Amino acid sequence: MSVCITINDAVKKYGDNTIISDLSLKIREGEFFTLLGPSGCGKTTLLRMIAGFNSIEGGDFYFNDKRINDIDPARRNIGMVFQNYAIFPNMTVRDNVAFGLKNRKVDKATIAQETDKFMKLMHIDEYKDRMPDRLSGGQQQRVALAQALVIKPDVLLMDEPLSNLDAKLRVEMRTVIKEIQNAVGITNVYVTHDQEEAMAVSDRIAVMNHGDIQQVGTPKAIYQRPANLFVATFIGRSNILRGRIRPENGETVLEVEGVYDVRMPNIVPEQLKEQEVKVSVRPEEFILTTEPDDNALPAVIDSSVFLGLNTHYFLHTEQGEPVEVIQESQIDSTIPDGTRVWLKVKKEKINVFTTDTETSIVQGVVNDMV
Repeated sequence: MSVCITINDAVKKYGDNTIISDLSLKIREGEFFTLLGPSGCGKTTLLRMIAGFNSIEGGDFYFNDKRINDIDPARRNIGMVFQNYAIFPNMTVRDNVAFGLKNRKVDKATIAQETDKFMKLMHIDEYKDRMPDRLSGGQQQRVALAQALVIKPDVLLMDEPLSNLDAKLRVEMRTVIKEIQNAVGITNVYVTHDQEEAMAVSDRIAVMNHGDIQQVGTPKAIYQRPANLFVATFIGRSNILRGRIRPENGETVLEVEGVYDVRMPNIVPEQLKEQEVKVSVRPEEFILTTEPDDNALPAVIDSSVFLGLNTHYFLHTEQGEPVEVIQESQIDSTIPDGTRVWLKVKKEKINVFTTDTETSIVQGVVNDMV
């Protein structure tokens, strides 16, 4: 049985140092929920509070309607998967997977049946008699997943489970993890600092920084409409340019770097006033042309990288700002270094932030805390 996890006003302190302050969050039953953020942002601390491995200095944690603050970790019915696999080196694959069931005094027939079931689910049944030192990193992580899931936990907690794998295995294992999540339907709380990994596996993501949640939403919502400048720059790549909003003939004009005007019909009504802003343009949100244009951002190409489907261009504007642009590769040629080009933006995709609070002033931002 999966559960809904509710966190109200959580506080975590180490001595006089407050790591998490008044954090509230609701994780839905059966969803794959990821805590994403840079190292030291509090994501693993919060996961360990859910698990019962860290003390709670304030607030309330619930599994459904059951308050778990004072419940022993062993009685919370959770499964844990760590980055170092945490499987027993002196046990075979079968014995590792069966360990949790044996520890719960389950009868032998059920242990055999469930162990076989989860080894097959994780595609490790052919290695059942092998010792862990004869398995690859990906195979060991599959064993750790089977070991965590076979006890049928209410919640599966995963702390940077793929960080020790090479790039190819990480892509393979995140596909496996998502497939297992869909098959089992368990509530999954996943910790990572890898934005692409979070985007690939999550139903919803909470972006954290300095112990606070900056935004909660689907990968699409967070990528396309970040709530603030931190989220915009942490999720994917963004070019940050100077801008100014000004009303003009009943419309709102965004002036970029003082030379390029963009009509912006999607600024929130309360921000329709003249003001300095910061403009976030992702590399794929630029339109690059070699044809001169009086209403565009002039720039010069410094270098380029051909990556098959796309070509990455690295430029500087006439104002001296470095800019990265991603364009679909052309069949004929790559634009040479030193070429003067003109940049426009896909106005429906770019994001605009205030200069003081660095919060978004574009319509459509979602912050889905529940």
